[in-house]
Amino acid sequence: MEQLKHECGVAMIRLLKPLEYYHQKYGSWMYGLNKLYLLMEKQYNRGQEGAGLACVKLEANPGEEYMFRERAIGTGAITEIFSNVHNMYKGVEKDKLSDPFFAKSNLPFAGELYMGHLRYSTTGKSGMSYIHPFLRRNNWRAKNLALCGNFNLTNIEDIFNQITAIGQHPRIYSDTYIILEQMGHRLDREVERLFKQSQEQHLCGTEITQSIENQIDLANVLKECTPVWDGGYVICGLTGSGETFSMRDPWGIRPAFYYVDDEIMVLASERPVIQTAMNVQAEDIKELNRGEAIFVSKKGEVKISQILEPRENQACSFERIYFSRGSDRDIYQERKKLGENLVPRILKAIDNDLKNTVFSFIPNTAEVAYYGIQEGLNNYLNQIKKDWIADRSHLLQEEELERILSMKIRCEKVAIKDIKLRTFIAEGNSRNDLAAHVYDITYGSIRPGLDNLVVIDDSIVRGTTLRQSIIKILDRLQPKKIVIVSSSPQVRYPDYYGIDMSRMNEFIAFRAAVALLEERNREDVLLVAYQKAKKQQAQPNGQLVNYVQDIYEPFTDEEISAKMVELLTPAGTNAKVEIVYQTIEGLHASCPEHPGDWYFSGNYPTPGGIRLVNKAFINYMEDIYFNKGIKLAF
Repeated sequence: MEQLKHECGVAMIRLLKPLEYYHQKYGSWMYGLNKLYLLMEKQYNRGQEGAGLACVKLEANPGEEYMFRERAIGTGAITEIFSNVHNMYKGVEKDKLSDPFFAKSNLPFAGELYMGHLRYSTTGKSGMSYIHPFLRRNNWRAKNLALCGNFNLTNIEDIFNQITAIGQHPRIYSDTYIILEQMGHRLDREVERLFKQSQEQHLCGTEITQSIENQIDLANVLKECTPVWDGGYVICGLTGSGETFSMRDPWGIRPAFYYVDDEIMVLASERPVIQTAMNVQAEDIKELNRGEAIFVSKKGEVKISQILEPRENQACSFERIYFSRGSDRDIYQERKKLGENLVPRILKAIDNDLKNTVFSFIPNTAEVAYYGIQEGLNNYLNQIKKDWIADRSHLLQEEELERILSMKIRCEKVAIKDIKLRTFIAEGNSRNDLAAHVYDITYGSIRPGLDNLVVIDDSIVRGTTLRQSIIKILDRLQPKKIVIVSSSPQVRYPDYYGIDMSRMNEFIAFRAAVALLEERNREDVLLVAYQKAKKQQAQPNGQLVNYVQDIYEPFTDEEISAKMVELLTPAGTNAKVEIVYQTIEGLHASCPEHPGDWYFSGNYPTPGGIRLVNKAFINYMEDIYFNKGIKLAF
């Protein structure tokens, strides 16, 4: 499996009772901090480039710190940030460290509001300055804002222009930082509105502060900011005065789940991590709906508000295929169904020859779909047995009965993920040679020259791992035929909502379509699509069209798959190779509640996605023709 990176994961904890309550019931005032650590560790799959956490105390006195943040870079970031927090308690006497009242008054990160973030970069921007949470400081507690998110906005330039037009001057050009400044500005205005209201009520001094903090409504802030956001997002935030919020985009592209009881509010990017951390059932956990936000006030009151009108459901199907943990009850069944739905196409690829076919999977994320294939094939085989027995008008002889009973699906663990290619191997030929050994094989698992070998992967995006490693190593077993099966459809288009797929020439499906056009002297299709995209770019208003779809229109899925085989099969491969993809119809039948499929179909849910895919194609064409010394006209 060639690793795809996902934007990030989020986790939030809001304790609804004083710290001493958790110390008495659970043995430690660190209950919330420990739960946050567990939520983040259980979502490690979502972000391994960095991590951060923020905390807010509710009962700090003037002159005392009440808002804390810790961040780190690298694969060990979660361990590092929590180790750094605990190192702050070294030297504290044991009886004081176990005293929740002392902790509330004196120790950092001893608070009631916690927010955690795991980062994967999809923009190429890295370093500590891009690690969430981002923090905006002010002497008014209610104007302090910590922000993190699992998101990617496609129109960050529009938001940047909007906030600079009113005089703001962001120091960093990144979507999170610009959103922080946009929301911070609206938060300032909300506080000022309440300040004027308090003065009109003849309040003064700290009475005004208390009035503002008791009445502030972050829904007003979100309703002012979010209408211009284009993209997939779950945005989470804390204010210095004790407000908590999280909001999901109106298309439901990015996921968010929450659990609330009388002690705690918990939110995370995946449902099973909350089940594990809180020891609750799936039915106890709710999903934040499209365009909704969850708020917890300073007083601990939880409410759900509809911030934006929900749009057509476009929940990301890649979450179900690959990114989210397979331990989720529904995702597990959906991945099995993805495998089962491939059975007719697999049988066609092997000419229904189950006797001489071995089935396996590419470790590790395709394993559940592999179980679905087994189940589907066993159902198919049972029907054959049933028909065979029903067709016999005489009593079966023992030899014939044994033959029927011996019919079975041959399943083996053929591929083994053996090593991780280290980045210090930089020289091309050495790197490619090592890449061929990332996977190992189980020798003797198939009969050389007699057996077909079918292996399933969850997706084939770039094809690099297939070409450099998988096909080469599987061919050593000397199968008659190698069938590579993808549980997802052909990935044809970039994603702009949080997955690191952004350049057209990364996709083996796109390269195959271009190769077919060139073979058939149809380069005019590329040029016309370029001209249309370029013209549309110059006239951004009106209905946007994804002209990259025109590149695939002349070909069937099977033609593109066959060309992929030519491009990906290494020289010297003896076995015949075939690639079998999931259909888009099979995807939707398997994951009916997550219909977002723009990376397969090109049907982007937002205008920003269409604009960016055309831009990526324009860049591809201009780079290619520039290198050829040809100037493109439009």
